[in-house]
Amino acid sequence: MVATGMDTRADPLPAVFGRARELARLTGLVDRAREGHGSAVVLLGEAGSGRTALLDALHPAAPATRVLDTCGVGSESALPFAGLHRLLLSMPTDVSRLPPPLRRSLAPALGPTGPTGPASGIDDFGLHAAFHHLLTESAEPNSVTVCRVDDAHLLDHASLSALAFTARRLAGTRTVLVFTAEQGPEWTGADLLDRIPRLRLRALDDDAAEAILRDRLPYDLGSERSGQLLDLCCGNPLALTEVAEALDIEGAGALTALPRSLPANSRLRRSVRRRLLRLSSDARRVVAMVAADGALDLDVLLSASAKAGIAPDGLDEGRQAGLLVVTDGVVRVRGRLLDGVLRAELDLGEAQEAHRLLTDVANPETDRYRWTWHRAALASTDAAGIATELDHAAALARESHDYLASSRASERAAVLGAPGEERARRLISASADYWAAGRPRRCRALLREAEPLARSAGLRGAAALLNGEIELRSGSPAAAASDLLVTARQFAGTHRSLAVETLVLAGEANCVAGDNAGYCATAEDAARLRTSDEAPATGLVLDHFAGMAATFRGEHGKAEGALRRVVAFADATDHPVAKILASQAAYTLGESSTAHELALRAVTHARATGDQTQVPWAMVYASLAALLSDRYSAAASSSLEGLRTAQALGQRNCAIDHLCILALLSALQGDHETAAVRLDAAAHGVAERGLGRPSAFGSWAAACADLAVGRPADALDRLRLLSSGENHRYSSIRAMAIPHFVEAAVRCGERRRAERALGSFDSWAGSTGGPARRALAHRCHALLADSATAAAEHYLEAIRLHRNSNTSFELARTELFYAHQLRRDRKPGQAREYLRESLKIFQGAGARYWVHRTQAELRACGDPVRGESSPATTDLTPQQSEISRLVAEGATNREIATQLFISHRTVDYHLRNIFAKLGVRSRVELAKLFR
Repeated sequence: MVATGMDTRADPLPAVFGRARELARLTGLVDRAREGHGSAVVLLGEAGSGRTALLDALHPAAPATRVLDTCGVGSESALPFAGLHRLLLSMPTDVSRLPPPLRRSLAPALGPTGPTGPASGIDDFGLHAAFHHLLTESAEPNSVTVCRVDDAHLLDHASLSALAFTARRLAGTRTVLVFTAEQGPEWTGADLLDRIPRLRLRALDDDAAEAILRDRLPYDLGSERSGQLLDLCCGNPLALTEVAEALDIEGAGALTALPRSLPANSRLRRSVRRRLLRLSSDARRVVAMVAADGALDLDVLLSASAKAGIAPDGLDEGRQAGLLVVTDGVVRVRGRLLDGVLRAELDLGEAQEAHRLLTDVANPETDRYRWTWHRAALASTDAAGIATELDHAAALARESHDYLASSRASERAAVLGAPGEERARRLISASADYWAAGRPRRCRALLREAEPLARSAGLRGAAALLNGEIELRSGSPAAAASDLLVTARQFAGTHRSLAVETLVLAGEANCVAGDNAGYCATAEDAARLRTSDEAPATGLVLDHFAGMAATFRGEHGKAEGALRRVVAFADATDHPVAKILASQAAYTLGESSTAHELALRAVTHARATGDQTQVPWAMVYASLAALLSDRYSAAASSSLEGLRTAQALGQRNCAIDHLCILALLSALQGDHETAAVRLDAAAHGVAERGLGRPSAFGSWAAACADLAVGRPADALDRLRLLSSGENHRYSSIRAMAIPHFVEAAVRCGERRRAERALGSFDSWAGSTGGPARRALAHRCHALLADSATAAAEHYLEAIRLHRNSNTSFELARTELFYAHQLRRDRKPGQAREYLRESLKIFQGAGARYWVHRTQAELRACGDPVRGESSPATTDLTPQQSEISRLVAEGATNREIATQLFISHRTVDYHLRNIFAKLGVRSRVELAKLFR
C-alpha cells in the first residue's frame, strides 16, 4: 500500500463479512477524530483473519479526509526507518511545508537524497516529535487524518518506535492511527505498542463464513458440504477464500471429494511451513508432540523432552514462532485451524516419534487416556484390543465431561476396530460427544459415515435422533420435524422410549417452525403410545403433548388439567428435558415464578452433567417466564446468557430465538432503535431456515416498536399478519400479543376488531392466564369502555391484579393509561398520583421512551418535571453491568452497541444512568470500578 494524500474518492468499500463490530469501532474512532478526539488502536488477529481487508474497509469517503498508508515488509525489517521512509515519500508536499528545524529532524527517515540532505546529529526524540507534528498538524484545516499501518510486526524497530510515539499522543488532534499485527508469534518491538488499545479479531461466525463461500463460488455447495468446509476453516477468512478458490478451479466435480485440509500451496499452509522450517530440530519435535496430543500437560511434555534429549528451550522456540501456547500448565497448539495445518505439514515419521515419546512417559495407571490414545496412534497389530481400550478411555473422559477427548477416542476406536455395526456404534458415540462439545458439523460428518454401517434398529434410531436434534437447533426445524416424526413412527412398535424421546424433539421442532397444526399431528402420534401404567417421566411427556395441543386448538379448559399434571410430575426425573417441558407447561398456565424456577433447574441439572446442549432451550423459557412477570432485567440476562451459550455450541436457531426475545424486550420498553438492531441481526436466519417462532416474536416486537414511535396503523398491520397465518400458526404468541393488538386497534378507531380479539384473550386469560394476564384483559376492557365509570372500574381492577402478580412494568403502563383517562375527565390531581408512581418504575427499568411519555403526561397535568431524575438505587441492571464491563475493557459506544445488539443511543442513555447511579463522571472513573 502507498499513501494516498487527501482523499476525495467515492469508491465502494471492499466486501468485509462478519466484521461489523470491529468496523463500527474503527469508524467510531474516525467520527470522534472529527470532533477533535484523535486516538489509536492495534488490530490483532491470527494469520488470515482479515486484518488487511478490514484496514482497507476503513477508507472514509467523506470529504476533507487524508488517508495515509504504510506497511511492514519482512525483507526490510532490519533496515532502520524503511517503513517511515515509505510513508514520507508519499507526502512530499506536507514534508516540504514543515519548518526547517522539523524537516531536518526527519532526515534519518528521508534518506540522503531527501529535501534535507544527509542526516547528522539528529536525536530520536527530535525525529519522533517532528513526525508527530507532520501527522497531526500538516493536514488542511478541519480535515481528518487516518494513518493505516499494516503488518506492524514486520516493521523495522525505528519506524515502529516513531509511529508508536505519535500514537500515544493523539488526544486533542484530528488524527487516527490504526496498526495491524499478527496475534501469536512473539516479535521484537511488540512492547513499543504498549498502552495503545487493542482490538482482537475473532473467528467469523457461520453466517459470515457461509457468505464468503457464496461470494467466492459460482455454484451452491449445499448445507452439508458447506458445513464440512466451515469446520475445516474454523472461521478464518483467508482459509475460506483459499479453499473456495481451489474448489472453483477444480469445478463442480470437486463436490464429490471435499478437502480434508487446506490446499498445500495455500498462503496459510506456506506460512506455517516457513515457521516450521525456521525451527530447530528440537523445537520441531516439541511442536510435533503437542500436535499429536492436543492438550499436553507441561510436566508431561518436559518429561518426554528430557527423556528424548530435547533441549529445554524447544518449547520457548515454539511459542515465539506463534505455534504453541501455554495456559494453566497445559500446552496447546494456538487454535484449531493451526492444529489442523500442523498435522498436515508434519511428516509421518515425526508424528510417530511424537506418539512413541508420549506413550513412554504416560502412566497407564494415572493417565490411562493419554497412554491408550498414543498407543492407538501407533497400533499396527492387536487393533481390536486397542480399540476396546479406547472405548474405556472415552468413557472415562465422558465421565469427567471432557467431550472433545471422548469424541477423539471413540473416533480413533472406530478406525482401529472391526468394521460394520461396531464401527457404527463408535462413530455415533463420537458424534454425540462432538455435539456436546459444540462441534455440530464434525458430528454430522461422522453420522453420515455411520449411517450406511448401522444395521440394528437401536443404532439407526440413535443416529436419526441425533441428526434430527442438530437439524432442529442449527438447520431447518420444519425438515427436522418431518424427519423426527418419521423416525418416531418407525420405532414406535419396537423401541418405545426412543420413539417418545424423538417425538419430544419433533414437537419442539414444530414449535420453532411455528407450525401448530404440525404439533397437533405429532401429539396424536404421542397419544397412540399411551398405556394404562405409564412411568411418571413418560406420562409427563404425553401429558405435555395433550395439554399443549389443546392450547394450540384453543381448548384452554381441556388443556389445564394435562398441563397441571406435567408441572406436578416435574420432579419425577432429573432429566433437563423434563424440567423444560414442565417449565413450558407452567408458562402456558400463566405461573411465571414456577416456570422460571423449573427452567433454571433444567439449566442446573444440564450443567451438573456437563452436557450443555439443552441450556439454550431452557433459557428460552427462563426468559419468557421472567418476561411474563415483568422482570425485564432477568429476562434480558437469561437471553444474553442463552445467546452466548447457543453461539458457543453452534446452535444457530436457539441463538436467533434469544435475539428475537431480546428484541421484544427492547420494544416493550419503547427502545425501538435497539429492537430494530436485534431484529436485523436475526432476519437472515429467520428467513433462510424458516424459523416461525422467532419470526412471530419478531413481528410482535416490531409492532410494539411501531406503537412506541406513534405508528399504531403499522403495528396493527403487523399483528394482523401474525393472526392470519396458515393453519392458525403461532397461536400462543398471537394470544400473548392481543393486548397490543387491542391498543393499536383502539388508537386506529377499529373497535370491532379489538373487541373480537379481546373475546379470545378473555377465554385464554380466564382459564390459564393467571393474575398477570387477567390484569391485561381488564386494561383492554378499560380501553374499550363506553363510559368513564366503566373504564375506571376496569383500570382499578387491572392495577389490583398487577400489584398481586408483582408485574410492576405493566402496572406502570396501566397507571399511565388510566392517568391519561383521568386527565381527559378533568381529574389532574388523581392522574398525577398514578403518574408519579409509574415514572419511578419506568426510570428504575431504564425505559427511556416510557419515561419521556410519562413526563409529558405529568406536564399536561400541571406538574412541572425538572429533568430526568435517576433511580435512588445504586444497583445496576444486568445490561448496565455488561456495558460497564465493556467500557472497562476499552470498548467504544459503537462497539458496545454492536456486541450487545443495541443502538448506540441506548448505550448513551444507559451510560448516563450508570454515571448517576455510581457517582462517577467519566469513562476512566467507571473503568477503575470494574477492573
